[in-house]
Order: sequence, then C-alpha cells, then structure tokens
Amino acid sequence: MLAGGSLICGVGIARADASAAVLRNGDFEAGLSGWQVTGTRTAAKTETGDTGAQLAHRSADRFAVSTSQNVVGLSRGWWTFAAYVRTGGLIGATTISLQGCGSDRYAVAPVTAQDQAWVRVAVSALVTSSRCTVRLTTKGGPGDWATFNRLTLSPGRVTRAIRGADLSSLAKNEDFGAVYRTADGRRGDAVRILADAGANLGRLKVWVDPADGYNTTSQVVATARRIKKAHQKLLVDFHYSDRWTDPGSQTMPAAWQGLTAPQVATKVYEHTHQVLTALKAAGITADYVQIGNEINPGMLWPLGQTWDVNPDDEVVGAQWDNLASFLKAGQRAVKAVDPRTQILLHLTNINNGVDSLTWWFDNVVSRGVPFDVIGLSYYGYWHGSLADLQAAISTLSARYDRDVLVVETAYPFTLADDADAPYPNIIDLDSELVPGYPATPQGQAAAFRSVQDAVAAAPGGRGIGTVYWEPAWTAAAGNGWDPADPTSGNAWENQALFDFHDRLLPAAHDFAPDPPR
Repeated sequence: MLAGGSLICGVGIARADASAAVLRNGDFEAGLSGWQVTGTRTAAKTETGDTGAQLAHRSADRFAVSTSQNVVGLSRGWWTFAAYVRTGGLIGATTISLQGCGSDRYAVAPVTAQDQAWVRVAVSALVTSSRCTVRLTTKGGPGDWATFNRLTLSPGRVTRAIRGADLSSLAKNEDFGAVYRTADGRRGDAVRILADAGANLGRLKVWVDPADGYNTTSQVVATARRIKKAHQKLLVDFHYSDRWTDPGSQTMPAAWQGLTAPQVATKVYEHTHQVLTALKAAGITADYVQIGNEINPGMLWPLGQTWDVNPDDEVVGAQWDNLASFLKAGQRAVKAVDPRTQILLHLTNINNGVDSLTWWFDNVVSRGVPFDVIGLSYYGYWHGSLADLQAAISTLSARYDRDVLVVETAYPFTLADDADAPYPNIIDLDSELVPGYPATPQGQAAAFRSVQDAVAAAPGGRGIGTVYWEPAWTAAAGNGWDPADPTSGNAWENQALFDFHDRLLPAAHDFAPDPPR
C-alpha cells in the first residue's frame, strides 16, 4: 500500500495541495497524457499494477529513456518533486530530477529487489525561473527496470538535516595505533576529515564502569571537545551498563546490582547528571541525549526488562513501571543540566513490524515518559527494506508527533578481513548483503545514500537525518569488541568509512548536504 502524508521541509509544512495545480497526470491514470518521452521511446509505457495505473521503464535490449513534463507558473523558492518508485537491476540506473529551475538537482532511486515494495523518492531544487522540468530517467540493459506512481510537485524542501557519525571507538582506536587519511592519502584527524566531508553531528556512547576504561566520562569529554571544535552537534548515548547494550543484552552495571528499582532510578539520575555536568564544565552542551540504547526489551535488567516475560505474569506491569521510572530519571537529569537538550528514545528491530514499535511507545507514553525525538537503528541486511524504514518513520512520527532520527546505519565496502588485525566480520557473505548493493566502495556509498534519501523522503516529512555507526572503527590490534578481553577482535572494520590503507572511502562524501553524483 502506498503511504500518504504532506511534505514537511525542515521546520515548516509545505502546501502539498498545490501540486495538483502544476503537475498533470501524476498518477498516470490518463496514460502518458501530459508527459514527453525521449530516448528509447518504446521503453516507456503505462500499465496496470498492484496500485492501479503506473509508468514503467523497461526493455528487452539496452536502453536509455526519460519521461518528463514541463511545469510553469511556479513561485520562487524551494519545490520538491517526489515519486513512489520500484526498481530492479544495477544501482544508479534510475533517477528522478528537477531541471531548468535555476538549479538542477536529482536523486538516485534505490534498488528495491529486497521486497519490491514502493519507496518514496524526493528531490528539491531552488526555483528562480518560474518553471521546471520534472524528469524520470532509466538507463541500462534488460535487467534494469523501474516503475513509478503517485508523482507530486509541491512547494517546500526535503533535507538531510542531521548527517552524523558515531565516533565512540575513535579514542581507543587511536591509542592502539590507528591513523586516518583523506582520500588522497594525507594523514589527519578523523573527526575533522569526516566533518570536512559533511558530517555535522558526532555520537558518543557512555558506559558506567567498563573494564577497558574507555567510553567513560573523561573519554566522552575529550572526544566531545573535538566534535564541537569541528562545529558539529553532539549526541550522547547512555547505555547504563558497563558494556554494550542491545536487544540481546541490557546488563545492569556491576555497582548497581542488588539495588531496588527506586535506588537504580537514583543512580540513573546521578550518572546522567554527572556526565553532562562534566561536559558543561568543559564548555560543551549535548544537543541530543539518548536515554538507553536499543531498548526494545527495556533496560537495566532484570528490573526494567519488558521482553521474554510471560505476559500473564503480574510482574510485567511492574517492570514497565520500573522502566518508565528509569527513563524519567534520565530525562530529569538531562533537563536539569540544560533544558535545551533534546531527549531521544532509541529502538531497533523494525523488521518485527511497526506494531512492535508502537506497542513499546504506547506503554511508555501511557506512563508519562517525556521525550523529544524518536531514534531508530536501521541496518538493511537485518531490519527489512527501505519501504519498511519509511513506514516506521511515518507511523511513529504521526502517532507521537515527534521527529525521527536514524541513529545507527552502516554497510560493508568489502567482505574481506583487514590482514593487520584479522577477526571474522559480522557481515562476511554475499548472501547477507542487501540485494542490489554489492560489498564494494561504490555499493557502500550507494547503500548509505539510499538510507539517507529514504529517511528524508519518508511520507510526513519528519525523518530528520541519519547517523553512520562507527565509521572510524578500523582494525587496530587491541581494540576489539569486548572491553573485558584485549584479545577480542574488531568484526566491523569492513563497514568503516576508512579502507584497509586508512584512506577515506567514497561513502563519506555522502555526508555532504548535496553530495556530488
């Protein structure tokens, strides 16, 4: 089913109803009336699909076809052309564009071979000439094709306001000898290199008492200084644990074990307040704070656990109440240090269905938990299609009237291990990849850009950006995944944004607000 919703541009709602006055036959119910076909004309046709009439670009031979329409009478300012698209074949075969507006812009349609669901694609241009050409283009061979529906041209702009990088492992990596280089081989500071590429936010996780002494308050303050010096925003990610937390593990810090729920809530407040106060003393204000990390199953187990509990067990409600008290304690601490800091609640596993996410948020909302932003993890090889991601963003933003930020995403540029510090990669097989996106530098760049574009174009317009997870966690012997085991390895270096020769990869250029194509 195609989702609806008005286009929202950054801070304001565009007048979506204006599109009907300027774009003719955007649903192709009248065939190709109003549209011009150039190139391989036989490759463009209208047909009946699962949502009604649609435009198809396909051919039995190599082809290059464009379907376009000239529109006039546009007011000066930003306009957005959007289409629901499905594609097959090679990445980059299909684009949608705005041309002749005073500035030309285009967006690459994602490959949707994963489930062939419709994905909304949008591109914005600053109109200075009162007219534009909207264009749909597909180039390729027999395996390349695209179908289009629900085209609109509306005043307003889609933007990727937040283009972030999680730099939590950077300090330890550097201490164990990692170096970073620009694409042309010049050695530099990873924070600055990524900022120069266009990253405008740094994310840092906090552990309570980790075995390796990293991701503690002092480490967070030191790296946060570098992030702010690079003129980036700061997102602080509290795990409330001594090690990783995720849906499979939300371990209570060792020093807090055996405490009652009210006592743990006090510890949450004190820990949160202490870290943010240390940042404030260094002249740093967190722009966003996560209260917990991937907390679908709750956090601070067993007191705040909400998964894997018998639904008929009377303790379930008490555990939700405990979780709410922990979240509220964290929120109070954040606002006590600086009321301008935005509170973010972070979930994952959108592949379990949007209902699993609304179930969680309904429970915390019903208990009066305050928050400002919804955070999601999205890894295409685990969490479903881009259509699933857009559905989650649209449903959650509409239901809870909150913006949505994808705080974790990544993709491999190779399936190989770095010979300098070999350790089995989390993603190391072709069968694990997202169909249509190879594990190459170009495939990584296309995957990262597709996620960013899907977030920005999600119906409702409240996807505010994307954070790449651990782009600087390259292979450095000694900096493995387990803080308690110095011999553990890094299973992530093939998804970093620096290659095995320490050089910046092409995907990093997609941090730019309007990256080169």
